[in-house]
Amino acid sequence: MTLRRGDGHVAEIVLDRPEALNALSTAMARRLADVGAEVAADAGVRAVVLSAAGEKAFCVGADLKERNAMTDAEILAQRPVFRAAFGAILNLPQPVVAAVHGYALGGGCEFALSCDLIVADESAVFGLPEVGVGLVPGGGGTQLALRRLGPGRAADLVLTGRRLGVDEALEYGLVDRRVPAGSVREEALAIAGTIAGNSPVAVRAAKRALRLGDGVGLDAGLDIEDNAWRTAVLSPDRREGIAAFNEKRKPDWPG
Repeated sequence: MTLRRGDGHVAEIVLDRPEALNALSTAMARRLADVGAEVAADAGVRAVVLSAAGEKAFCVGADLKERNAMTDAEILAQRPVFRAAFGAILNLPQPVVAAVHGYALGGGCEFALSCDLIVADESAVFGLPEVGVGLVPGGGGTQLALRRLGPGRAADLVLTGRRLGVDEALEYGLVDRRVPAGSVREEALAIAGTIAGNSPVAVRAAKRALRLGDGVGLDAGLDIEDNAWRTAVLSPDRREGIAAFNEKRKPDWPG
């Protein structure tokens, strides 16, 4: 797991076991949880990109070679480690953009679903094939697919275990932006840079509203939005943003 800090308040978390198609091992999961906690606590990071090393895969899910040698007790002991790794991405307060190329299967698909935006290039292949090896998606796949795709399409993906190419994934709503092969990381970084240029207080509050409002009734959702609005309107960012607009200059966000 690699953490890169670029200019413009964007951090990049890189899945970097290309020799194993970025399969998630216990050690990699522990490292990801630590990196996620570090990024979450960094007020200077306003947006995050989740990318992957190598040419063939974003991530092919859990390392089944490692699991093949595990006892039932060891697999159960691994469970909270894996949940912490997926939670590290899902619960980041900053918006997260997934940059997906190649295979995003099982946990790889779940990592993408844990992000706020999914950018994929022409080589991307998505799937939740866990039922084919006697498992259920355990990194949030059933619940995140349900919320992103709706019940029918989530059931199609989870219960058949079939794979979606990038065009079908775009049609399904699993992918937000499709880009030419080889350009996905640059596009994701550009999107994250745009997000990072906005008010960090407003962006974080808006992300919370989007997450908390998913699945609730309209009245409750509007209350969630009102709380987010109040967080932003009473912040120094609001005063700076409106002043910069009137003075025709770029805001210098207090954050």
